[in-house]
Amino acid sequence: MFRTPQNTALKERELKLYDLIWKRTVATQMADARQTNITVQIEVDDAVFKSTGKRIDFPGFFRAYVEGSDNPEEALENQEIVLPTMKAGDALNCTALEAIGHETQPPARYTEASLVKTLEKEGIGRPSTYATVISTIVTRRYAEMISNSLVPTFTAFAVTELLEKNFPDLVDVHFTANMEQTLDEISTGHAEWLPYLKGFYAGDKGLANQVEQRQDNIDPTEARTVDLNDLEAKVRIGKYGAYVELERDEETVRASIPDGVSPADLDDEQVEVLLKQKTEGPEKIDLHPETGEPMYLLIGRYGPYVQLGDITEENKKPKRTSLPKGVKAEDVTPEMAVGLLSLPRLLGAHPTTGNNIKASLGRFGPYIVHTKGKEDGKDDYRSIKGDDNVLTIGLERALELLAQPKAVRGRKAVTPIHEIGKHPVDEEPINVYDGPYGPYIKHGKVNVSVPEGKKPQEVTLEAAVALLSEKSGTVKKKATKKKSAGTKGTAQKTAQKSTTKKATTNKTTTAKKTTAKKTTAKKTTAKKTTAQKATKATTARTAAAKKTAKTSATAKVTPEETATP
Repeated sequence: MFRTPQNTALKERELKLYDLIWKRTVATQMADARQTNITVQIEVDDAVFKSTGKRIDFPGFFRAYVEGSDNPEEALENQEIVLPTMKAGDALNCTALEAIGHETQPPARYTEASLVKTLEKEGIGRPSTYATVISTIVTRRYAEMISNSLVPTFTAFAVTELLEKNFPDLVDVHFTANMEQTLDEISTGHAEWLPYLKGFYAGDKGLANQVEQRQDNIDPTEARTVDLNDLEAKVRIGKYGAYVELERDEETVRASIPDGVSPADLDDEQVEVLLKQKTEGPEKIDLHPETGEPMYLLIGRYGPYVQLGDITEENKKPKRTSLPKGVKAEDVTPEMAVGLLSLPRLLGAHPTTGNNIKASLGRFGPYIVHTKGKEDGKDDYRSIKGDDNVLTIGLERALELLAQPKAVRGRKAVTPIHEIGKHPVDEEPINVYDGPYGPYIKHGKVNVSVPEGKKPQEVTLEAAVALLSEKSGTVKKKATKKKSAGTKGTAQKTAQKSTTKKATTNKTTTAKKTTAKKTTAKKTTAKKTTAQKATKATTARTAAAKKTAKTSATAKVTPEETATP
């Protein structure tokens, strides 16, 4: 019997979920709703206004379920938009007029989830390949992951345009989907892989033939050019990334585009700054108060940075420091430039170890470091976040950060709310954890909810094992590694046992020649002549043992006799 939500013992989130399922199930069995949409056009001189109304003639399944509402009755009232009674040709009086602006928004960029959804819809790839596809796109710098969005790069624009112009069939969505279907047929044995590959690469319309026919028509300069409609300069792809190119005074000026600038963000103003730096040199901020050298603000491949001094023969690599994340180039002051160029900044000595504590900027942002501050003698790092500033942080605040436990990257460890004990079969721990849908029992990778009405502390080991067995079946005992009892190992062990006594083994069934020689050389107390005889006897028996070992490689071997010389 399908109970109504009110006749169940469910509470809170479980009740809401059951109520949603119940309403949608009942709605599927009800008649369709019927509604009338009314559109009225009002003409005033050369302007046309439009108003839309809606009337529900028969609610149908709306009585049970309305999308996005918990109360269908109230939602029905909000669904209707009632227009006043009117007919064609009526004159209307305007009591008020309000101008409301409306701008359309561009489509949202793809995220990993939305891209996977699109791939599924188009029949491209399989669930096992989606992660690889996205990883390849990012690794080859066709897209950059910015705030969970996949932002296409200039390289992606150039490659896509080249393929669409010269090899449109290969980048067609339906071609890729059909290829996926053929690959599935090959995997199930319904198609042959070799004829398919030969046709794909070497056929009349194969890839090799297409490349040979069209490669002479591809202009390399045009192929690496990205044409942006609203940009005066040309964007090209070079060996070290994208750059802008513009003709000025009968001279071609080029400047690299910093990483992180997408095609949608590049405008003429940014291009002007890049080209100005290239032609006129970097922007001078001020002179350094201590050294008297000029401080420059430059924009490089990895973004804006400050530089101390000029590049000369004596100073080929002047000191440079990147701007902190969130700081714009126009916000840099002489004081900030001096502070950035002073990094890493010595804050003082640690009161316990006496080692230096410094503040600096790194790949992942500002940080402080306690030199050899860990127990194993390695440097101890802490990130500088929040209101703390790498240029103003002091020793006292740095000591407070170092005293705090270091944050662990990745998922935080979950602490159980009740430790039941170890499973009697595999001795793995069984614990109770607090989950989003209530407490649950966890054993390895198996989770099962705590029975309704029972507190986590009341769950016994026997009850937990029964619940886990009901869900996952019998638990297998941990496999223990056993040593293989091969002929070689047995022979060596036998030889060792036989030589521990104060005697030389005259008869050994399966000991190899080399083993017998080593054992005799180490432990024998017999005379030289006796040892030679024993060696000959052992060699003969070893040959016989090898023949026997071919028939039975696992035969057990024990010394037949031991004799003293």
